[in-house]
This record gives sequence, C-alpha cells and structure tokens, in this order.
Amino acid sequence: MDYRKLGRTGLKVSALCLGTMQWGWTADEQAAFRVMDAFVENGGNFLDTADYYSRYVPGHTGGESEQIIGRWLATRRNRDAVILQTKVYQPMGERPNDRGLSRKHILEAVDASLRRLQTDYIDLYMAHAFDPETPIEETLETFNDLRRAGKIRYAGVSNFPAWRLVESLWKAEVLHTIRIDSLEPHYNLVHRQEFEQDLRTVCEKYQIAVTPYSSLANGFLTGKYRRGEQVQSPRASSVMKRYNREEAWRTIETVQRIAQEIGSTPQAVSLAWLMAQPTITAPIIGANSPEQLQGSLAALDVKLTGEQVEQLNEASRGL
Repeated sequence: MDYRKLGRTGLKVSALCLGTMQWGWTADEQAAFRVMDAFVENGGNFLDTADYYSRYVPGHTGGESEQIIGRWLATRRNRDAVILQTKVYQPMGERPNDRGLSRKHILEAVDASLRRLQTDYIDLYMAHAFDPETPIEETLETFNDLRRAGKIRYAGVSNFPAWRLVESLWKAEVLHTIRIDSLEPHYNLVHRQEFEQDLRTVCEKYQIAVTPYSSLANGFLTGKYRRGEQVQSPRASSVMKRYNREEAWRTIETVQRIAQEIGSTPQAVSLAWLMAQPTITAPIIGANSPEQLQGSLAALDVKLTGEQVEQLNEASRGL
C-alpha cells in the first residue's frame, strides 16, 4: 500500500480509502468486519463514513454504518491505526434543526457520531454538502471549537461548489479558524467536468486533499454493463440512465482495451487513472466482500503509461 499526505497536512493516508455507506445495507455486520479486516491487512488505514449512512434504507434511522465501525474498532482495538473520516449535514430527524451546518446541529451531530463510533475523536470531520442557509463562518467557528476540544483533528467538505470552497478558505484566514484541508467530490472517468472545471484548480492552488467518491461510477467502470442490454434492478436502471451515452461507452471500451493490453481489469485501470491524477489523494472504494475489495486493491499494482493516461483522457473528454 502507498501512503500520501492529506493535502498540505502532515497526516498520511492510504492511497485508497474504504467507503462504508453499504454497511448495514448491502453488507451485514459480519461482511463489513471481513472487508475492514482485509483492508487493514493489506495496509489500508483510511475509512470513510457519514452519520447519514444508511438512513436512505427503509426502516433505518441513520448511523448504522458508524455503529458497525464502532463495534469493529472496539473489537479489534486498533483505533490508533485507523484514519477515520465521517460527515455531518444530511437530515438525521424530522425537526427543522436536525440537519444542516448550523452550530446547533453540528454540536449535537458530532457527539452522536462519537458515541456510535466508540471513540473520543474524529480524524477528519466533513461537511457532507453545501448549506446555503448557514453562513460559512458559523460552520468554521464550530469546527474550530471542536478541534480545540479535541473532538476532531482536521476539517473537510463534500459536494461544495468552487466559490463556496474558496470563500471558506478566505474566511478561515480572516477569522483564524480551522481550515478546510480535504474535498470529497463526485469524480471518475465518466464524470469529470464537475470537478475539473474549477474545483481542481482550487485544490491545486491551496493544497487541498481530494478523495473522490463514486470512483467506479456505480459499477459502470467495472465493465459489467453492455450496450443495448435490458437491465432489471432499479439500481442498474439508474446507472444506465446516467451513463447510457456514446461518450461513456467509448470510455469504457478504451478502459477495457487497456486492461486487456496490460493483463488487468477495467476496475483496476479506472482506479489507476484516478490515482494518476496529480490532485487526487485517495479514491474512495466500496466492497461487500474481501473478494470485491481485492479487485480494487489490484489498482495499486497498475502503473499506466503517459500514453495510456492520455488515451483515457481523450476518450472521456467532455464527460
């Protein structure tokens, strides 16, 4: 496993981050434990979760993923070996202050996350989305108080527009608060423009770590979908609705060709392309079993040539 600095900080994280939104949903607790064990055994130290996971599942209230991670940490007694990233913003109840980035909600949410995770600190605390109703200085000052209290160590954001990210950096400098040191954007070979248009430049300029989610485009970049095929599941239908266009098919065909040339898989090549981007710190990967995890870890052994990277760039240009 390779390790990379988290942006301008001195914190070292594994070059792949294990996403856990599926814990308690498509992966039960035993499966989750097996995947996390395998990830750590292969040198991984970076886990991504959120308080909201998996409130979107009928019958769930949120916090299921954090609870499973907390029980795993307590059982394995390895908290000091893990870099833990969780998030705040999404609705955790029906009351008006049960969501967002207000001081009230953040203070309540962080304590709830700490209880579920069975830890007294969070390495990287993330704003899960942009909150247009809360001044960014209110959020930053609250994060700063949490750092002083020892509850969090670094701060980051996910799904922020470039202007809001720049505003947060400016306000942090003016107010002398904690600074945003990590961005979690939606970014992969078939979803490039949202990050590359402005966010990438901001992250380069200000040395902000980038940990993209949906690294494999919900499975599209693994090559398991085919042109013109009829899909049955709602999840597959959603994937096809988003990516069923000529540019995306051209991209996956290029991925498959390069994978065949180097004796690898589309999954590994797609992740290797992400890791080859200068601004990327650690793509977030998901797995329901150790076997699926190994498919992503194989990307660590893939070294794309400059020509292969350019072929992938050209195929996916405009996406």
